[in-house]
Parts: sequence; structure tokens; C-alpha cells
Amino acid sequence: MYLPGIQAADLDLSALKQQYRRPTTIPFPERTPYSPQLATLGKMLFFDPRLSGAQNLSCASCHNPSFGYEVPVKGAIGAANTPLARKAPTVLNAAWTAPLFWDGRAKTLEEQAAGPITADVEMNAQFPEIVARLKGIPEYKTWFDRLFPGRGVTKDNLLTAIATYERTVVTGWAPFDRWVEGDAQAISASAANGFRLFNSKAGCAGCHTGWNFTDNKFHDIGIPTEDVGRAKIEPSNPLARHAFKTPGLRNLTYRAPFGHKGQFADLDAILAFYETGGVERPSRSPLMRPLSLSTSERADLLAFLRALTAEKTETALPNLPN
Repeated sequence: MYLPGIQAADLDLSALKQQYRRPTTIPFPERTPYSPQLATLGKMLFFDPRLSGAQNLSCASCHNPSFGYEVPVKGAIGAANTPLARKAPTVLNAAWTAPLFWDGRAKTLEEQAAGPITADVEMNAQFPEIVARLKGIPEYKTWFDRLFPGRGVTKDNLLTAIATYERTVVTGWAPFDRWVEGDAQAISASAANGFRLFNSKAGCAGCHTGWNFTDNKFHDIGIPTEDVGRAKIEPSNPLARHAFKTPGLRNLTYRAPFGHKGQFADLDAILAFYETGGVERPSRSPLMRPLSLSTSERADLLAFLRALTAEKTETALPNLPN
């Protein structure tokens, strides 16, 4: 909840914290209820390079768990052996993130998963060859037959499994979460003041809302770019030009560089950009404006953002079938 005109010191923290409480369950679509077996199959597929044309790239090549399910470069290297035009968005908390991609062109995780697999500059594969390849691997065939009786290995079932796994990729508890739940010592006084600034003077909560810190909408924040962003999907919307999906802010410590093309090397750099208000142009969001922060306020905001990183993050790699 963004409260313009309200001074940070005047915020009612106890009420505001409730806007950021973690959910207790993961939303799965009714058509595809969660099962550990289906999620495990999806995890194997997510990490399996045999889903790419040259069998050398997997979903994890661009969505690496060690880097917040992103990669620490401006553009991951795809099948064409060149950097991709945009930085891969994180898979973290994807169950709450729709639509998907920087421009929102995919409505569901199932639809999203299909795009990079078949894109010639990314994984450069075709589903008929993938399906045939997986059918030739006994363990995969057995699991698909068991989980999808009468259908087995198909494009749709493969995407269903991957999407089910991706919905289980949820950030762990962060110091901020413990603070929200009543542990007054979980974050520093500096970070607590940063939370106040985030919701008042700094204006961050105008777009970064809720427990995952995203409104799931598209905004032109004034980054110098030739990329038209959301305008490719909404050409008649004047505010869609250069507009990109609001990224969630969880586990930022692992996810640099930032921006749709990795334009900002670290949190200090992107915060410095926000203070400028961005490039003034007709499509720039009305929420963007120049901001004057003191040295201590800047430090407080950064302390708060770092308090959103989980205290423990472990991802066990799956054993892939032969």
C-alpha cells in the first residue's frame, strides 16, 4: 500500500505489516492439483538439457537456483551462442506471478514454459522431437504413464509437469517475514525505517505491493531503451510503450544485475536510478518522479530490501533418468 504524502514516522506499522504477510498455501489450478510425484517429474524436466535442440541447455540454464532462479549476467546465453535480448525473469514465487515474461505475453506457467523451449535463440527445440526423445527413456515413460494414464508423454503433459514444479519454487522465510509475524528484533532499526520509507516518501509500494512485492502490472519507469516492452501486446495503450512487468523483490541479494536487460549492476545502482525519476516521456508512469533521499534514508532502504532475502535457501538437484 503506497501512502503518498504520509511521513514515514507517521505510519501505523502494525496495520501496514499485514499487507505483506506470507500466504500459507500455494495456489494450484483446479485442473492440475499438486502432487509430489508430478512436481518431482517437473523438476527433472526443468533441469534436463534433453529438452533443448542440441541437448545442451535446460530451463535452469537461464533460471539458476544459485542466482535466485535467474543468471548473474545481463542476458543469458541461448542456442545461438549470443546473449538474449532480455534478462530472464526469476521463477521464484511464480505461482503468484501472472501474466508472465517482462511483457506479459504468457497468461499461465504452462504457456510460459513452451516459449523458451521452442524459441530458436533460446533452447531451439521442437516438441515432437522432445516427446520422442522422452518416450525413449524408460523411467520418464513410466512416470508419464503413471501420472497421465492413457496419455503418457505429450507436449501438454510435459508443460503441466514443469509448471507444477515451478509453482513449488517459493522463497523461504526472510528476516522481514519474522518481523511481520511479531519478532521485533528480526530486522534492524535501519531496515524498519526503510520499510516505512518504502511505503511513503520513496514511493516504492506504488508498484511493489503484497507479500511478493509486485502488482503484476506493467510500468514504464523511464529506463533508456529501444525495447517497446508491453506495447507489443497492447499497441493502442500509450502507457504500454517501454513498460515492463513489475518484478517481485524477494531474494534480491542473489539476483543482480537488475532491470529488463540487466542495466543495473546492483541495488545501489538501481536505487540511484529511481532517484532520478527516469527519462521523461509520454509513456513514463505517473508514479515515477525524481526523489531526494538523504544518505541515511538510502542506507535504510537498502537495509530493508536486503531483509527480504531468505535466511536459508537450498535446492537439491534431481537425479536425471538415463
